[in-house]
Amino acid sequence: MAIEIKVPSVGESITEVTLVKWLKKDGEWVERDEVIAELESEKATFEINAEQAGVLKTVAVEGDSLKIGDIACSIDNTAARPAGSVAEAPAVKKEEATPKTASAKVASDLKATPVAAAIIADKKVDVKSVTASGSNGKIIKQDVLEAISNPGRMPGIDLFSRKENSQKMSNLRKTISRRLVEAKNTTAMLTTFNEVDMSAIMEIRAKNKDKFKEAHGVNLGFMSFFTKACCFALQEWPAVNAMIDGENIVYHEYCDISIAVSAPKGLVVPVIRNAESLSMADIEKTVVTLANKAKENKLTIEEMSGGTFTITNGGVFGSLMSTPIINIPQSAILGMHKIQERPMAINGQVVIKPMMYLALSYDHRLIDGRESVSFLVRVKELLENPALLLFGKDPVKSLLEL
Repeated sequence: MAIEIKVPSVGESITEVTLVKWLKKDGEWVERDEVIAELESEKATFEINAEQAGVLKTVAVEGDSLKIGDIACSIDNTAARPAGSVAEAPAVKKEEATPKTASAKVASDLKATPVAAAIIADKKVDVKSVTASGSNGKIIKQDVLEAISNPGRMPGIDLFSRKENSQKMSNLRKTISRRLVEAKNTTAMLTTFNEVDMSAIMEIRAKNKDKFKEAHGVNLGFMSFFTKACCFALQEWPAVNAMIDGENIVYHEYCDISIAVSAPKGLVVPVIRNAESLSMADIEKTVVTLANKAKENKLTIEEMSGGTFTITNGGVFGSLMSTPIINIPQSAILGMHKIQERPMAINGQVVIKPMMYLALSYDHRLIDGRESVSFLVRVKELLENPALLLFGKDPVKSLLEL
């Protein structure tokens, strides 16, 4: 008897998904609960598991658009188990089972003939610029000589190539495209800028990063400082944390901070819930968890839904300044950028400081210039004086009730 495996429901608003790839082949034996296919909706990527052990019979083809409830495949659970096969949980992925030290060693090994290796070492050739043409992917002498004679040319690209490659846009990329255009067309978006001296935060991280990791099991990054600063500022300027709903303005007493993460299939924006109530360590742990899930395409729709304010960090890619686009229906987004040493005039003296430009894009229909600028100035103040993050104001003034 064959068991039909249908496309599961993944959310109320999701009616169609795309079959990205089959992880098991047609006619292949699969174990119960083994992952057999990867699907993609307009919001996330998810997997289909085998409901019973048996022989897989694929119905849908990779790239097909499927409705919720459509039959993706069937499993013949009456088929005889192949000889030598034992009923067990799916094997651990090779990269997970292999010690990191071993994989690192393999990655550092150079597959090249002795002559090619000698030329690479002597001429200090970047191996990434060499296209291997030898057997089993081995670099030969001629490969290295061609790389040297054609500097600056990407390996594997023919000279004067006019080739084009057309690929179907994924559901996730379609959604990103639609939402970005919608944000541009439906909001009165404006951006205000400021800059922050990162000296104090960098000093705190340098002094406490080892103890912090030992105590909490996670690195002390910049995101926790920015998230804390934004939470204080959002509660002082609630319009920045609000959103328009028809003819109403919805104000939030909580701060659900969305963080923009670059995933393999596009930009995703998971949410840190009630960030205003979390400790620095809790924020860092949540960021790591969400970022890892994003890289593995494991984020759930719930983890990407909602959010009252967004933080995006273009600095990790080297961006010095940008104008981030609002993550609708939110009303504002803060852009972090690259930390760069610059000469600053301080008390009549030129001093080199690690500076970062900040950009706040906001919906002018809801947020006025006074609120947007004051919010950004407050974030700057909190970041340049991290002690303020403890109470939201100067500890001495708090003590003296000033």
